[in-house]
Amino acid sequence: MMSTDFTWLIGGPQGSGVESGANIFSKVCAEMGYQVFGKREFYSNIKGEHSYFAVRVSDQNIHSNVNDVTLMASFDAETIFRHFNEVSPGGGIIYDSDLDGVDTTNVHTLDAPFKERLHSFLESKNKPFTIVGALEIAKEKGITLYPVSFKKLLENLSEEVDNPKLRGLVRMYNVLAVSMSLGIVKMPSNSLLHSIEQIFSKKPQIAEINKQAANYSYNYATAKFDGFNYELTGTQKQPKTILVQGFHGTALGKMACGCRFQPYYPITPASDESVFLESNEILENLDHRPGSTAVIQTEDEISAMGMTIGAALTGTRSATCTSGPGFALMTEALGWAGINEVPIVITNYQRSGPSTGLPTRHGQDDLLFSVYAGHGDFPKIVYASGDVEESFYDTGNCFNYAEVFQVPLIHLMDKFIASSVVTCKRFDSQKITINRGKLLDQVDDNYRRFEFTEDGISPRSRLGIDNGIFWNTGDESDETGHITEDPVLRVKMMDKRMSRLDFILKNIPESEQVVSFGIEDYTIISWGSAKGPILDAIDMLKKEGISIGFVQIKLLHPFPGDYVKSLLSNAKTIIDVEANHSGQLGKLFKQNVQRDIDYFILKYTGRAMTSTEVYDSLKKIIENKADKREILTHGA
Repeated sequence: MMSTDFTWLIGGPQGSGVESGANIFSKVCAEMGYQVFGKREFYSNIKGEHSYFAVRVSDQNIHSNVNDVTLMASFDAETIFRHFNEVSPGGGIIYDSDLDGVDTTNVHTLDAPFKERLHSFLESKNKPFTIVGALEIAKEKGITLYPVSFKKLLENLSEEVDNPKLRGLVRMYNVLAVSMSLGIVKMPSNSLLHSIEQIFSKKPQIAEINKQAANYSYNYATAKFDGFNYELTGTQKQPKTILVQGFHGTALGKMACGCRFQPYYPITPASDESVFLESNEILENLDHRPGSTAVIQTEDEISAMGMTIGAALTGTRSATCTSGPGFALMTEALGWAGINEVPIVITNYQRSGPSTGLPTRHGQDDLLFSVYAGHGDFPKIVYASGDVEESFYDTGNCFNYAEVFQVPLIHLMDKFIASSVVTCKRFDSQKITINRGKLLDQVDDNYRRFEFTEDGISPRSRLGIDNGIFWNTGDESDETGHITEDPVLRVKMMDKRMSRLDFILKNIPESEQVVSFGIEDYTIISWGSAKGPILDAIDMLKKEGISIGFVQIKLLHPFPGDYVKSLLSNAKTIIDVEANHSGQLGKLFKQNVQRDIDYFILKYTGRAMTSTEVYDSLKKIIENKADKREILTHGA
């Protein structure tokens, strides 16, 4: 039996319901047993610019998107112009037939560089700069066209259900497009209606209208269109599988591991996590660990960082959530936490920089910034998760690391993970353990907060405990916290703090520092969300009899140089894959392993990697046809 590997893409203006449509499609496919990997792309404006969502569906485990689209659903001209050439031969395009007369000059949101490339391509094919010209190219490639007037469809529906308000509800085009797509691939309609009920469960009237529209559009597609090359009729559902959005992993991980305070300032793409936490502040039935997480929106990131530190001094597990520009404002206070040995967690959902950069786009731009953040020398941990499921359990570990080693910890996530909708194994909060290190419940009257100890970690009092008096200052201090400038004591205090870097490497299990997926002559090193495209690309090559190794580095500071060096001792060619311009992991690797990177596969367009792109570059490297730096560019 042939395995299913199907990619559906929906596009439209920002604010037209693209994300809602994709969520319905993803939920239907997940309920029917398929594995799902969906990715959203959108401009940094509220409404009007182009937005699209690609959902990959398979009956096998998948970890990323691919380049080719199997079926595209569009209800505006820009989606056709931007994506028609991504649909693979044998695929299909659903489009609004009322757009047939539109040319590129009518689409004001097409930016000049893209329009120039589009015109050049259409001209090379002797086609007019119109929707018809683009669709003629698609048809010549063997793509089936499914024209429909969404306006007419709504008019007919409004007459059938005797609801005149439906005639002008253009925001329902997304539901019509989704339902038509599911009808064309013969997905059972009951799963579609059930998914709509769940998504709009708090708005029964809206749910009913959407169900009517979905049912009408579905029946229209099954009656009018037949013979598509692909069917999604369902498959065996894997047990304990859930459909989640990317930020759910860290948010639920924080709930489960006892994080009880999160101040934040809104910033893309990090805000979704805090908003989700805030909407679920009180969870009385959270397995064995009930409790509340207080979420506070502050006036800026400086305030958020100060509040996080203040709460941690009371003994409360505390975190903040931000992305690069916000983290930049936190770095002065980060140093204060470092010199005062305050355990906090900063979840950094990276995006493309520098400065505001690409506010709603992807990038792994903050690795070196995180490692070197803050002036002066002080110990910190920088840790990166590779996917949503991993991030849940990593979040629990991150809080343990921060408290056991009494350091600030930066947990690196990114926009690719945040904006993904995926199926994964149900999170198990029982697997998250809590280790609060040397946190004291009572102290004697000789308490010294920054006491010199054999392991370099001092006992930590909570604010307000009897006899637990200590001082905090941004200056160097003695064991009680009083300011000192004594040179001998300064050396002892610096050595005490910085000794934790070696202590961290010795005490975090190697399996939590680095994950090896096998070592071969050609072996990849990478970190963060590049993991998914790499794993899928490796599987693609394996089917051709080509073996590629992969080492995922999760603990990025302190860098486990000796362990990584030993793992890669038999690898002949090292390939660094990451989403930034300079190959930041490669710099850390060379510094700590004293070995050069042989090839870089890099992407810095602001769009996430696909496994197709990684596969193509790896194939070129193996065939000795690659450049030293392979730059990936797929994505509108």
